[in-house]
Amino acid sequence: MTRASSAQGSAAASDAGRATLAAATLGSFVALLDSTVVNVALPAIRADLGGGLAGQQWVVNAYLLLLGSLILVGGSLADVYGERRVFALGVGGFGLVSALCAAAPTIEVLIGARALQGAFGALLTPASLALIVAAFPADERAGAIGTWTAWSGIAAVVGPLAGGWLVDTLDWRWIFAINVPVVAVTLAIATRIPAYSSGDGGRRPDWIGAALCAAGLGGPTFGLIQQPDHGWGDPVVLVPIAAGLALLAVFLWWEARGAPDPMLPLGLFGRGNFAWGNVETLAMYGGLGVLFFVLVLFLQQVGGYSALEAGAATLPTTIVMFILSRRFGELADRLGPRAFMGIGPLVCAAGALWLLAFVDETPAFFGEVLPGVVIFSLGLSIVVAPLTAAVLADADEHNAGIASGVNNAVARVASLLATAAVGAVVGGTLDLDGFRMAMAFACALLAIGGVVGLAAIRNPRRVVRAAECAGGQLNAQPVEAGEG
Repeated sequence: MTRASSAQGSAAASDAGRATLAAATLGSFVALLDSTVVNVALPAIRADLGGGLAGQQWVVNAYLLLLGSLILVGGSLADVYGERRVFALGVGGFGLVSALCAAAPTIEVLIGARALQGAFGALLTPASLALIVAAFPADERAGAIGTWTAWSGIAAVVGPLAGGWLVDTLDWRWIFAINVPVVAVTLAIATRIPAYSSGDGGRRPDWIGAALCAAGLGGPTFGLIQQPDHGWGDPVVLVPIAAGLALLAVFLWWEARGAPDPMLPLGLFGRGNFAWGNVETLAMYGGLGVLFFVLVLFLQQVGGYSALEAGAATLPTTIVMFILSRRFGELADRLGPRAFMGIGPLVCAAGALWLLAFVDETPAFFGEVLPGVVIFSLGLSIVVAPLTAAVLADADEHNAGIASGVNNAVARVASLLATAAVGAVVGGTLDLDGFRMAMAFACALLAIGGVVGLAAIRNPRRVVRAAECAGGQLNAQPVEAGEG
């Protein structure tokens, strides 16, 4: 090969890498932006389409249900059919159902469209990172993933502010409509991406496992959301919960014995840090989901905040994590994760306790809301990177990707179930007493996470740098998620 042809080949590879990074970043950005925007729009959606607190819960939970149930299958589909194909399907589908969300005439149509968004998000999220891993050699991959992760952080900042502004100045429907042109640009760029792999026809997606998981989680979610209106003894509540738990038991049996290519490798749960780390993830992300879901609603519906002001109330979390999360990760790399995984959730619980004690029906942002949010954010910065690193470190290198995917799914399921339980906790009415009950619930979940961290976590089996997991499962997935 001549020097000129070598340079041309290198330039072509560089162009393909840039196109891949741009498409993957835009796709992930729009998915994360959408998930952070929705909470601030819930009061406006309720005012327009009705549905009460249960409708607001379903607008969030329909998305989380399909995303959490299918994200592991989404990762395997990228392996079977090729990263580019699955990524394009996920992005295109996400754009189409975003338009349906924007045009939804009823709360039921919006909830159905949000469920479809979750399904396409389960294709998009793992495929975007898999594309980057496939496109860049090892010595360039960290920088590319750093760019991808940074834009995830920007989406977390921009989402609540942009969503609040759109709701206040235009209409809640614009939080979904704005996705469509971004998706069109992403698909246009994706046409320039080479097919890095055509897929592995020897693998089979675990569709039965995915269906059992979705139905099993959907039953308790439905029952918990219906509980405030019907009571615990009503069959409308008891039957879905019991059926869902039975289906989850069948799901575990299928993954252990029946599935030829299981989406959930249960053998990983035989390892202490992986198992207990995921228990802590369930508690931590459940508490996080409750706190922000309830806080944003309460500030608007009771406190009189505008959508933009309520969105801005969540901004300190992103700022504090941006400044501190990597630094705590570096400390955990030197000292071990256990103390950070114990202390961090307890500090988060103290933040929820502050909100419970000091927020009233006319909450002053600087005197009542901000201190609690900052305390919570400090705890989150302490725990997120060490928690993610400890879970990954207890897996072997060849299954680190699936380990990260499982932890990602657990984080989504935690938010799903905890948000579904909000109505039962607050008695169906989000007044001041309901807000305080919800903060007590969040505080309890976070404290359980801290106790698990202190009591059950041990030094990791292999080195995974917590500094490289600074966003944890908040910003899509950490590095190794694209490698399995």
